[in-house]
Amino acid sequence: MLVDSHCHLDCLDLNPYDGNFAGFVDHASRNGLEHMMCISIDLEAYPAMRDLIKGYGMISVTAGVHPNVREGNDPTVEELAALARDTKVVGVGETGLDYFRSEGNLDWQRNRFRNHIRAAREVGKPLVIHSRAAKEDTLRVLKEEDAGEVGGVIHCFTEDWDMAVRAMDLNFHISFSGIVTFKNAQSIKEVAQKIPEDRYLIETDSPYLAPVPHRGKPNYPTYVRHVAEQVAELRGDTLNRVAETSADNFYGLFGSAA
Repeated sequence: MLVDSHCHLDCLDLNPYDGNFAGFVDHASRNGLEHMMCISIDLEAYPAMRDLIKGYGMISVTAGVHPNVREGNDPTVEELAALARDTKVVGVGETGLDYFRSEGNLDWQRNRFRNHIRAAREVGKPLVIHSRAAKEDTLRVLKEEDAGEVGGVIHCFTEDWDMAVRAMDLNFHISFSGIVTFKNAQSIKEVAQKIPEDRYLIETDSPYLAPVPHRGKPNYPTYVRHVAEQVAELRGDTLNRVAETSADNFYGLFGSAA
């Protein structure tokens, strides 16, 4: 059974399921999905997202604001911690730094990142980190804020082995998305080959970044199988082994939702 460690279920195109979220969950369950972690990106959409997944034991959530979101509430440490104390919430984020899509003075982004880390430490729950074109500052802030105290995951990993090693030294896992199936993603494939067995997760980031053979189309959590197959091929493992290992790593890091 597979775990999708990072998806945005409130953003999925449910037309193939006649607009029925319950139908989607049933289909996912019957097609090998054991658990999905639904990731928060802004607090305005959070209540509806939290309500959407209510009652589904196979779905957990995080609480946080994506580094690129400029509109809406920029939460305080106290506001984030209050949301994260919900037993259904297993992590804080996604948070981090993105210098690819944001320009100018980005102190606001770094301050938001620090607030998320402080909230995670306050409630004792792991972080979900987004890092794009911000390798050194991401690692620096994690270290300065003692993020290793709670650990977490660098999701949708797009960097190199050097960053993977330094992130693991800070008590973080590495998560592979559909990008690992792309032909030109050689540095990510190298990380997937080298990473210790107990430090990797798999994800879809659906509805974004669909893996080969669905690249360019809407992504769904069931496609995490293609990520697992690619990681298995790179590591010389079986699909079942990668599914089992990544699931064990996920539960070891995030536990399971109430």
